Amino acid sequence: MQGKRIVLGIGGGIAAYKTPALVRQLVAAGMDVIPVMTESANHFVTTTVLTTFSGHRVRNDLWDLEAERSMGHIELARWADTLLIAPATANLIARLANGLSNDLLTTLYLATTAPTVVAPAMNLEMWNHSATKRNIGVLETDGVSIIGPDYGEQACGETGPGRMLEIEDIVSHLLVTTDPIDTPMTGLRVLVTAGPTRESIDPVRYITNSSSGKQGYAIAEAARDAGAIVTLVSGPVALPPPKGVQQINIISAAEMKSAVLDIANDIDIMFGVAAVADYRPTHSEPHKIKKMYRNGSPMSIELVENDDILASVAALSDPPYLVGFAAETQSLVKNAVQKRERKCLDAIVVNDVSDHTIGFDSDENEVTLLHAHGETTFDKSPKAEIASKLVAAISELYTSNRT
Repeated sequence: MQGKRIVLGIGGGIAAYKTPALVRQLVAAGMDVIPVMTESANHFVTTTVLTTFSGHRVRNDLWDLEAERSMGHIELARWADTLLIAPATANLIARLANGLSNDLLTTLYLATTAPTVVAPAMNLEMWNHSATKRNIGVLETDGVSIIGPDYGEQACGETGPGRMLEIEDIVSHLLVTTDPIDTPMTGLRVLVTAGPTRESIDPVRYITNSSSGKQGYAIAEAARDAGAIVTLVSGPVALPPPKGVQQINIISAAEMKSAVLDIANDIDIMFGVAAVADYRPTHSEPHKIKKMYRNGSPMSIELVENDDILASVAALSDPPYLVGFAAETQSLVKNAVQKRERKCLDAIVVNDVSDHTIGFDSDENEVTLLHAHGETTFDKSPKAEIASKLVAAISELYTSNRT
């Protein structure tokens, strides 16, 4: 296995308490691990336990003369086959992005030519802050692999994105990247939209489309398993966030459009699976509309058309490979072909939602993939299996389109 030598950088966040288990699993997987701690990390984990599990003395001081005599920081940077930083706090990410070298770990980052993998861990508001997003973008531009964060309950008591990836997922990522498996989407950046949108009538009522999000989530997971770096923009659904996928939660079509266009210039393939509401009320009442005040009189709601998200992406100067989805009840292929041409899509996937066994909330699907060179039907099977077949087919179409 290539890339057995891991320098593990440990930032000063609560997730640092997990690093002894991380070291233990990395070593069990056949990797040689030298831990490097920031000063703040000492508040969450001891050097004794890390030394015990790694078999190496922990490095935590740029000016440690004894450590420099045995392996100076430049030698340590050259020794590493991979620099893994987990957890990476907002502060540490900011220092890395700005090229600061004010401690041993940030100095190693600048000195090493080895691939760097960063596993963020922080409060959800810190993760969602524009400064953190900007710093993450800088690191990705510099070639750093960002894995996570996960969605879930945090130490502060809030729930959302920001948790460090589970230990098993980090180890799996390193095993794949240090002993590469030929996967069809390795390194591609994929965007998936999923679920419905909700268009507010008043604070308690809304217009929406039927969608469980199951097919979109399955495609996000299949693309991840195929080696892609996946972002999932999801409307409100009752599904757990896929592991190893960056998720952006939205409510309305306008919010989904904004989230998609924010990253559309930086992706290779987009799967527009979401059931986006075609219309929204022209006005959303600030307070609940009371039935008692209407005295039985008819009520009407004036609607205005929402912007077409896929068409907006297609209109970009250099759009990604666009895959649309069409939920039809009649003339499936005819309607899908017209939709593909109208929206300037590279491919479109159509299914018959009048068949409740493959409809919105079912666990199975049957779809037809249409593109410029023909069509392929995937017979009724679990949505996860449909997703894997679609991802493989789109990967092949994308590759042939780029050659």
